[in-house]
Amino acid sequence: MMNTTASGPAGPAPKPAPVPASVLAHAPAPVLGTRALNRATLDRQLLLRRSRELSVKDAVTHLVGLQAQNVKPPYHALAARLADFDPAELSALLEARELVRIVTLRSTIHLHTAADARTLRPLVQDAREQELAGFRKGLAGVDLAELARLARTAVEAEPRTMKQLREVLLVRWPDADPQSLAVAARCLLPLVQVTPRGLWRRSGQVALTTVGQWLGDDESGASGAVSLDDAVLRYLAAFGPASVKDMQTWARLTRLREVFERLRPRLRAFRDENGVELFDLPDAPRPDPDTPAPPRFLPEYDNLLLSHADRTRVVPAEYKGRTWKGNQPYCVFLLDGFLAGVWRMVEDVKGGSVVLTIEPFGRPGRAQREELVREAERMLTRIAETSSPSSPSSYDIRFGSVVDA
Repeated sequence: MMNTTASGPAGPAPKPAPVPASVLAHAPAPVLGTRALNRATLDRQLLLRRSRELSVKDAVTHLVGLQAQNVKPPYHALAARLADFDPAELSALLEARELVRIVTLRSTIHLHTAADARTLRPLVQDAREQELAGFRKGLAGVDLAELARLARTAVEAEPRTMKQLREVLLVRWPDADPQSLAVAARCLLPLVQVTPRGLWRRSGQVALTTVGQWLGDDESGASGAVSLDDAVLRYLAAFGPASVKDMQTWARLTRLREVFERLRPRLRAFRDENGVELFDLPDAPRPDPDTPAPPRFLPEYDNLLLSHADRTRVVPAEYKGRTWKGNQPYCVFLLDGFLAGVWRMVEDVKGGSVVLTIEPFGRPGRAQREELVREAERMLTRIAETSSPSSPSSYDIRFGSVVDA
C-alpha cells in the first residue's frame, strides 16, 4: 500500500546558498584586452575626453605630476587634457610656488604640486641615492654626508646653477670628478628648479635650491613620504588597471608585491591577455573598448608612454622604440587611442608664425587626417608661441613624409 502525504500550496523557492569567500577568491579573474586597457588608461589620463571640471592644479595632482625635462612639455600635456587650459594659469602657479619642478619618479624632472614635491621625493629618496653606485670612482674620498651639508648651505644661501654648485664642491674636493659631485648633490638633496625656469614665455636657465627653502619650510617640518599604500592607490587612479611591475616601472621602486597584497581586499583583480595579474580600484572607470578616442598631440616623454612595464596598451608592438632617436625624444600623437606618429613644431619668432608638421607611422585615412588637423588647430590656438604675446598667431599645419613601420 502506498503511503501518501497531503501537500499544500507550493512555497517560495529556497534561496541559493551564498558562495564562500574562499571560492570567490579563487575564481578566474576577468580578462581585459588591449583595447579595454587602452580606453581605461586614456580615461584616467584625461585623454578620452578633456576635463571641464579640473583646474590645472587639480589635474597635476590627479596625474601625480607631469614629465618636465624641458619647459614646454607640461603645457602641451595639459592642452591635450583640459578643455579650457590657459598656459598663463600653469605659469602663475609656478610663480606662486604652488607647482614646482623637481627630480622624483624615474630620476627625471617632474612638475608637481608643492604638497606632492614634499612627499613624493622622500618616497623615492632611497632609489635616488642608489644611483650614486655608478659614480663611485668619481666620488673616491668624498664624504657624502659632508657633501650634502655643503651643497645645502650653498643652494639655500642663493639658488645655484649646476656649474656654480660644482665650483663650490670642487673647493673641498679638487681631485673629485666635477660631474659626479653635482650628481651626488642632486641625488642626496631634494632640489627644485626655481623660477623663471618653466614660466610661460619667460623661462631662464636652471638654478636650484632645496624644496624646503623654496616652499618656506624645512624637511624636518615636512609631512614626510607619502605611504606606499597611498602611492599605489593614486597610481591606479591615474594609470590603472596595472600590474605590480607596471607601478615599479612608473616609480622605479622595487619590492611592491607585498604592498599590493596588503591592499588586495580593497582592489579588483583582472588579467591581461598574457595572463599577467592586474589590479584596479573597484569603482574606477573602465569604458567599453569601442568607446571613440579622439586624436591627441602629446609632448616628448609623456607619462602615458612611460608608466607601464608593458606599453602595448598605448604603443603597438610594431612601433616600439619609435618615439626617440638616439638621445632625441619626439613629440607623439595618438589615433584611435594608440601611438600613430610624431610631430614637430617650428616657430618663426621674427615672422610670428608657427609650422606644425605631422609625420604618421602609417597611412591615416582622409577622415583621420581631417581629425588630426582639427586637433592641431585647437592646440595651436592655445599653446603656439609668437614673437609678441599680444599679437595673434599665424600657423601652418603640414603632413610630412609617411614613416612606414
